[in-house]
Parts: sequence; structure tokens; C-alpha cells
Amino acid sequence: MANVQFENLFKNYGDVKAVEDFNLKIADGEFIVLVGPSGCGKSTTLRMIAGLEDITAGNIYIDDSLINKVHPKDRDIAMVFQNYALYPHLSVKDNISFGLRAQKLPKMEVENRVLEASETLGLQGLLSRRPGELSGGQKQRVAMGRAIVRNPKVFLFDEPLSNLDAKLRHKMRAEMKKLHKQVGTTTIYVTHDQIEAMTLADRIVIMKDGVIEQVGTPNEVYKKPNNIFVASFIGTPAMNFFEGKVKSCSKSLTTITLKDQKEIKLTSNIFEKDQDIIFGIRPEDISVNLDKKGKMKDSIEIDAVISVIEPMGHETIVICDSNYGELTGKVESSHTLKENMNVKLIIKEEKIYQFDKMSEKNLLL
Repeated sequence: MANVQFENLFKNYGDVKAVEDFNLKIADGEFIVLVGPSGCGKSTTLRMIAGLEDITAGNIYIDDSLINKVHPKDRDIAMVFQNYALYPHLSVKDNISFGLRAQKLPKMEVENRVLEASETLGLQGLLSRRPGELSGGQKQRVAMGRAIVRNPKVFLFDEPLSNLDAKLRHKMRAEMKKLHKQVGTTTIYVTHDQIEAMTLADRIVIMKDGVIEQVGTPNEVYKKPNNIFVASFIGTPAMNFFEGKVKSCSKSLTTITLKDQKEIKLTSNIFEKDQDIIFGIRPEDISVNLDKKGKMKDSIEIDAVISVIEPMGHETIVICDSNYGELTGKVESSHTLKENMNVKLIIKEEKIYQFDKMSEKNLLL
């Protein structure tokens, strides 16, 4: 196991900055997930750790040793790729042991390591099979086994579950979490799937256009997003947004005018007069009021029409049209809802995220 540190890391492809001023410290044994949309630089960062991409500027350290110029095979890392990269003509046993045999380790040590890894991953009965005889999940476990047997300082995973179906992805996530608890090796995992990031990570690194937008625990990035991008990227369904403008503000009360000229009052003093703001509200924090009677204290009411209903079994996702654009909410499946139904959406003031429109920063942090 080892700590990993990135110091002012840059990667340029001509005039394109794939990774820009990347700084991060990863503790020994930590499970870090790099997440972001396609093209944000997460896989490029991983490949620079592995030595598969040259560094334009900056430094990478493993166990406080600079590895910029160290050959990939000497970095003591093990990488699992998206496409598994198994040798089709070799058995599972030979695929797992390939790296160890290349190091010319004693035959008995190779046998013991392969046996231990196969037991950990439930591959004992598959050792004589070839990759063509395995399912997607079994192939993934073989690729992980090949990494485990090397006992590296750092594991690198590049979107390893993206080729699996939803049920198998869920199962493999649980297996990877168990595996990390057993092995305890420092792990850097790349994905574009925010659910994978939330369920696996000790800390999440959210990237956009080669830049780190936020680093934090799953709970921190969900409940305290730094900006609109993080707020919109983390959470399913995505956060709702609508605009407002500060009409007046005092030490204890702020009046905000919404798009349809409706005014709301917030017990807050973080704004400036005429400031353009963006409200954010998570779907699970929107209540659907069917009887439309009375008004809840310290809340915003929005008239809306249900346009789409998505039953999920334990809950129902409701997409509504309103004066503030399309808003998505979650309700209990016991609610009787129909498309084109008029409803009131209730949003409690305490559940509202508030962002500055110009900087897109979270005003509540």
C-alpha cells in the first residue's frame, strides 16, 4: 500500500489542455474515485499515473518517491482496463499468473498467489476455462485477479464496470467494496457513473474540462456542492434549477423576484440588491400537493402540470411543466397521479440551494 500525491499536474495535447493544475493527496489505503463527463481528463490522469501518458508539467509521487521518469513496469501499480485485456488463448489461471511468470517468480509462489486470488474472487472452478467461455462478470473478476496477485502499491481502475448490465454492475460494485476492505490497497477508480462514485468512494474527485471542481466524501459533494456543475452532476434525477433576482435585502429578510414576477421572502442575509441568483432543489425535496389547500410555513409554492409519470416501484418520479421550466420531483408510489393533472409543488426554504448566477458558486458555503 502507498500514498499518492499529484503536484500541479498538466497534460496538453497541442493547444488542448486535457488536465490542468491537478493537485491531490491520496492517503495510504484510500479508495478515490475520479468522476466527470466524457472528456473531463479523468482517464488521462489515470494513464499518467500508470506511465501510459507523458506528463506535460507537474509531478506524481507514490510513497513520496517521484515517478515521472520511472518506467511503467517499475511503478508497482496494477491497472484494470474497461475492456478487460485478457489473453483469449490462455486459461483463467494463466491469465491471472501471466505477470507473475513474467517476473520469473518461483513456481510455488505463483501457485499460492493465484489460488489466494481465485478464492477471494470466487474463481476456483473457472481456472481451466478460457475467456471466451466466461460471462462479462467473470471476465471482470479475472482482470481484477490478475491485478490482485501482483500485490501492488496502487490499484488503477479505468471504467471497469461500464460493459456490464445494470444488475451485474450492482453486484460487482458490492464485490469491489468487499475486496477493498479485504486487501486494503490504495485504489484510484475512474468512472463517468456518479452512482458508482457515490457507492464506492471514500472520497470523490469531480472533474470538468481537466479541472478539479470539488473533492469530498460522497455525503459532502451531495449535500454541500461547491457550484452548479457539481450540484447538477451528483444526484439522480438531477437537481432542478430556476432563476431569481434580489429585489431587496436586510439583515434578516431578503425578497426575491422570480421569473413570473412572483415574490418570495427568505430569512437570509447573504445576498446583495439586484443580484442574479439560481435556486437549486433536489427532486426528493419537492412535495406534490394535490388538494392545493393552505400554504406551508417557510416554503415556496409552484403551480405546475404533470407532463410525465415514471413509476419506479417504491417511488414515482414526476416531471412537471411550470412557469420556471421543467421541474422533477419524487413522490411515494401510493400517490394517485395522472398526466396533465394540475398540482402545487411545495419546496421548503431550508431545502433550497442558492447559487450566484455569474460565478455559479454555492452561496451557502
